[in-house]
Amino acid sequence: MILGYGAANAANPGAWKIVYDKTGKNLRLTRAAGNVDMRLYASYKLNGRLVTSKDYTACTITSKPLNDAFGKGTLLQATYRGSNLPVLVQSFYQYPGKDYLLTDFTLEAAGSNIASNYMAPVNITDMTQPLGGDNLRALFVPFDNDKWIRFKSHPLDFSSLTSYETTAVFNGNSRKGLVVGSVEHDFWKSAVVMERNTNSKGYSLTCYGGAADSTTRDLLPHGAKEGHIIRSPKVLLGVFNDWRTGMETYGVANATVAPRRPWTKGVPMGWNSWGVLQFKINYQKALEVSDFFKANLQPNHFGNGKDEIVIGLDSGWDSFTEDQLKDFVKHCEANGQVAGIYWTPFTDWGKNPEGSLREAPGFKFKELYLYANGKPQDIDGAYAIDPTHPAIEARMKKVSELFRRCGFKYVKMDFMAHGAVNADKWYNPEIRSGIQAYNYGMQLLDKYFGDMYINLSIAPIFPASYAQSRRIACDAWNKIKDTEYTLNAVSYGWWLDNVYQFNDADHVVLQQATEGENRARVTSAVITGLFIAGDDFSNGGSEEGKSKAKEFLTNAEVNAAATGRSFRPVEGTGEKSEDQFTLTDAQGNTWYAVFNYTDADKDIQLPLQRLGLDARKQYTVRDLWSHREINAAQAIHIPSKDVRFLKISSK
Repeated sequence: MILGYGAANAANPGAWKIVYDKTGKNLRLTRAAGNVDMRLYASYKLNGRLVTSKDYTACTITSKPLNDAFGKGTLLQATYRGSNLPVLVQSFYQYPGKDYLLTDFTLEAAGSNIASNYMAPVNITDMTQPLGGDNLRALFVPFDNDKWIRFKSHPLDFSSLTSYETTAVFNGNSRKGLVVGSVEHDFWKSAVVMERNTNSKGYSLTCYGGAADSTTRDLLPHGAKEGHIIRSPKVLLGVFNDWRTGMETYGVANATVAPRRPWTKGVPMGWNSWGVLQFKINYQKALEVSDFFKANLQPNHFGNGKDEIVIGLDSGWDSFTEDQLKDFVKHCEANGQVAGIYWTPFTDWGKNPEGSLREAPGFKFKELYLYANGKPQDIDGAYAIDPTHPAIEARMKKVSELFRRCGFKYVKMDFMAHGAVNADKWYNPEIRSGIQAYNYGMQLLDKYFGDMYINLSIAPIFPASYAQSRRIACDAWNKIKDTEYTLNAVSYGWWLDNVYQFNDADHVVLQQATEGENRARVTSAVITGLFIAGDDFSNGGSEEGKSKAKEFLTNAEVNAAATGRSFRPVEGTGEKSEDQFTLTDAQGNTWYAVFNYTDADKDIQLPLQRLGLDARKQYTVRDLWSHREINAAQAIHIPSKDVRFLKISSK
């Protein structure tokens, strides 16, 4: 035991050193690597009052060995005691050689129970301390991908910024970055608030559980955690030489806590009916699309011979009879494909309170709604439904049985965030928060759809362990603006393929766009993960869409890059999105895509050093769209609304 007496109060497990500063009444976190020297304290709300660990009169620090899913390390605990305050124990989980540590804290009631809907294990007085220099940035990460919300890299000229679940604060020149974010998503919705300090140039940072606002789609405050001992979310805090590595590490940490849903087959590639056909989808057209893929795309490098070719029915499939659904599945299988289908488990699109559930006729919809201040919650034109109501389990059972009878193996689940909003109450009285209810519903989803591939569409980023993939942004179609919008999420959310098996770029539509826009949109899917086409390939569909598919979806060199991995951004300082992305494969090849979102042509030099390559060496640079080799020393010309996609190999 080390008593809380100023600088002498130290424990040093590995690279991180944590001491209690009796004068400042906070913890001093230092690390020689990266020149880290930060002040940290915990805070929470109790009966509406903000309490911090600075309000306590005494702090004791102990340490002991640790062995958990992250490996062997040291658990350091700072115990705070004060009159009329619950005992606060802040834990730091440290692992040798790691650029990060994990932290959370508990509150123990003096009497029977304690309740709080705000617990912040990380309050840093100056988040910029380790970063140095100028050109500092902070990431805004959205809670979900609804309503065409965007990620953003903000220059540090704001007074206040809230990011959801995680953020990176980094130096755009050196790439050095501070990464902070929650790695637990069972009860808390978390956020990171960054605010300019009034007395200096620095910024404070607070990562807390208890976020609830319009960005989390909430009308009500976050529910309170209640018990004799209650715990905050566990938060990763790290300083990295490259913020991109930091975000990827954060992704891996989340998957360590809640492992990714397994997938051992190839990358899902194929088609989705919402791209063009939408509600015009019918049985005959679906068969014709399947045949188009079989005849024109699968023999010509689409799918790389090992990927899962998914022909997916989106909203509108309910016009099919059950026999037609079964025949569609068999038709796809005969064509070497997997049939996909669509469902929205947590919505009432009819908004008919007196209506009975088709799958659970003993219940009316009004019994299922998630009410806020006594009113149903309307999001995107549908009422949100309580995932804990037994009618939802009955609904899942019936729908999954239908899908299984028909033979569907791939399901696109949409409008999932409806099940995650806070409410006046839930059917299950043990549920106290929106994200806790969402986890309850997703566990049921896993129970009934566990043998199917699950692709989330509109959904919170976290929790992530219930699906193999998630659409990285909102809907996208054919134009350069759609490419830019999708790549906005890849720019600052590419690391999510460490949380899910794959990121989904949404349907690629080719018709009614220029050839440059076609190349850009296809490339955006290749460098995101899932590669899903969206044109109407039925017999009556656009000839333009079909002819372009034969040209732009069958480029062997481009499709070879579609490995399911998301490319990382080269920089992080774009005004709206990044325009350069890269990935280094197992053979040492560097793949590089540079986009031009503008109306004017542009020329750039190949940024070898920023790509991690040696400018003194000789490289073979292959343009994948034109099938030509180019000179690495010469300027690269990118026409307006187009892309250059290069493979760089050592000579």
